Amino acid sequence: MKKIKVLVVDDSAIVRKIFSEELSRFPDIEVVGTAPDPYVARDKIIRLEPDVITLDIEMPRMDGLTFLKKLMRYYPLPVIIVSSLTPRGGKLTLEALDIGAVEVIAKPGSSYTVGDMTNQLAEKIRAASEIKIVKKVPGSQPDPVASEPIRALPKTSNKVIAIGASTGGTEALKNVLSRMPSNSPGIVVVQHMPAKFTTVFAERLNGICQVTVREARDNDSVNPGTALIAPGNYHMILRRSGARYYVQVKTGPMVHHQRPAVDVLFKSTAQYAGPNSIGVILTGMGADGAEGLLEMKQAGAKTIAQDEKTCVVFGMPKEAIKMGAVDKVVPLDRVAQEIMRMV
Repeated sequence: MKKIKVLVVDDSAIVRKIFSEELSRFPDIEVVGTAPDPYVARDKIIRLEPDVITLDIEMPRMDGLTFLKKLMRYYPLPVIIVSSLTPRGGKLTLEALDIGAVEVIAKPGSSYTVGDMTNQLAEKIRAASEIKIVKKVPGSQPDPVASEPIRALPKTSNKVIAIGASTGGTEALKNVLSRMPSNSPGIVVVQHMPAKFTTVFAERLNGICQVTVREARDNDSVNPGTALIAPGNYHMILRRSGARYYVQVKTGPMVHHQRPAVDVLFKSTAQYAGPNSIGVILTGMGADGAEGLLEMKQAGAKTIAQDEKTCVVFGMPKEAIKMGAVDKVVPLDRVAQEIMRMV
């Protein structure tokens, strides 16, 4: 079996030690080296030729964002950002994802046990190793295509739109949500992301979308024109009381090594919204969301999956399609249009 070669770049000797020791438990992953800063990392990248890099953002001599820009320009590799659970860490992490990083994980701490963190990191490394990164040369990138918002509905719908995503999902969700009309049905979203980062992610989306986007709080109503993002490290469950849909935000065991998990949201949506819901599964590794989407379809919901060509990683949509959980497979730039057609 060919092992995935990983280089750990972090100024914390403790983090380097934990990652090296814990990742060595997985037979398909090998930590080929560690580096305390980007200058040491640069030499080791050339010599060791890693498949994936884990990168701390805040480091001495050269910060992680500056290093990432240089890496994407001269020696593009899949990079997983390892960040502290702070508002500043969240903002820097989103910048890193914009620059070209493919995943994010929180530094070991109180939010996750080392075991939970290691399982998540191993999954992210496997996902990252499948991604082909292309060079980003300044001035060579085409201008981003302006998203075309869909016309507002003639009347408000009582449907609920449930969306799940993982690797590559921050950009995919931006693409979908920025096209939704201001009176879209209520939207609930699970994106695999650590605590604190989802707050910043929701704030950023809120600044570019017609719908209001924010991190969900326990007992929040699911209202038209609003998208609720599950907070990192908490599951989000849809409930119904009379005509009112609302969410519960709670802890609980990880599902598919994830909290929040897409399956938790989708299964509760199947139970409480059934035919009044639309389920959407976007880019991501693994099988989270496939069973839940099948339950939604069996309960009468319409379901959509992002197609392979536009996915960063086709794992989650592929599993859902394989299970027969998907009504329509469409490219990313047609997902919002398909949602509104179903509405």
